[in-house]
Amino acid sequence: MVVVEDVVIVGAGIAGLTTSLGLHKLGIRSLVLESSESLRATGFALTTWTNAWRALDAVGIADSLRPEHLLVQRMEVTSIISGEVTERMLETKGKQATHEFRCVKRKLLLEALEKALPSGTVRFSSKVVSIEESGHFKLLQLADGTILKTKVLVGCDGVNSVVAKWLGFKKPNFVGRSSIRGYADYKGSHGFEPKFQQFFGKGIRTGFIPCDNQTVYWYFTWINSNQDEELEDNPVKIKQFVLSKVPEQVKAVVENTPLDYITASPLRFRHPWEILRGNISKGSVCVAGDALHPMTPDIGQGGCSALEDGIVLARCIAETLKNKEKACEEREEFMMIEMGLKKFADERRWRSFQLISTAYVVGFIQQKDGMIVNLLRDKILSVFLGSLLMKIADFDCGKLIISETSHSGT
Repeated sequence: MVVVEDVVIVGAGIAGLTTSLGLHKLGIRSLVLESSESLRATGFALTTWTNAWRALDAVGIADSLRPEHLLVQRMEVTSIISGEVTERMLETKGKQATHEFRCVKRKLLLEALEKALPSGTVRFSSKVVSIEESGHFKLLQLADGTILKTKVLVGCDGVNSVVAKWLGFKKPNFVGRSSIRGYADYKGSHGFEPKFQQFFGKGIRTGFIPCDNQTVYWYFTWINSNQDEELEDNPVKIKQFVLSKVPEQVKAVVENTPLDYITASPLRFRHPWEILRGNISKGSVCVAGDALHPMTPDIGQGGCSALEDGIVLARCIAETLKNKEKACEEREEFMMIEMGLKKFADERRWRSFQLISTAYVVGFIQQKDGMIVNLLRDKILSVFLGSLLMKIADFDCGKLIISETSHSGT
């Protein structure tokens, strides 16, 4: 039996759920396929800058998340080599509005997105094993034997995206660094200020941010060696490794972290020129989120940009499908869909290129050693890092408003 859907989204992560909720708000039904048995909260938490909160406001769930997470007021950057400390206030005025920065629990974010969707929108244990063409439609073969036929296919299936591969993208590249992340629950007040503390130098980058008055998210990235490969599957060794490398300020947080709340993974990114030259969309297929722009975590924009993608993509798809009555035949309808997805690709291509490139350069400077790099990091980057991060975050993806009379803009 072949099940027919207008819009199928592969992946119930941040980009997939945001796109689906955006479409729902605009009156378009979608089906979200998730290969796992439940929502995945890998990574525990994510930094959400001003641009992310604008996207969350657009889909109507920001106010349910704000009371659960502290408003982070300051960022403190410390050089491990020189000991120099640079502070920056984060509650400053941007071009659009006052900046807003919080560290959000990934599980709460995903649950809020799913809860706002109609029942049955997300189908779990649904792994896509192949994509085929059937005229203008796409046929998705699932691992359980189900075949789905869809007009619009959106890949939000992460760094190992099946949809990105179908579009011709290569696998993301390993950058030579890995990340360890953890989540400490103090079962009471941790006593930390609402401050983002970062430390870098000697080949590492580490720091921590309170999520609320009880929990703290921390991270540690380092330049890999062959001996580090065994760490990924050994939580005890991972924790010992981090404790042997981080400053005293971070050790206290790591020591309070259970082994179940520590994870390690290699850092991967897509070469920026692939974004400029590659097929972000092709016909009635496109990608968003990590499937489109996997990036290193050095500017904290991975999840934020996925939220941006969801709003822009929902607008572009809904505008096309809302105006489909203008199409006299199937071919014209699919031409309109293709134009809508191309519009999304054009709008997100340069933004994705900028974010990937900036994250890579910032990470390179923060973790490399050498006299010139140390000078760049301690005297220049540390001073301007806060301003750079806020400038990147001062971006507005727009609201969920579409034109009912024209397909030329929103």
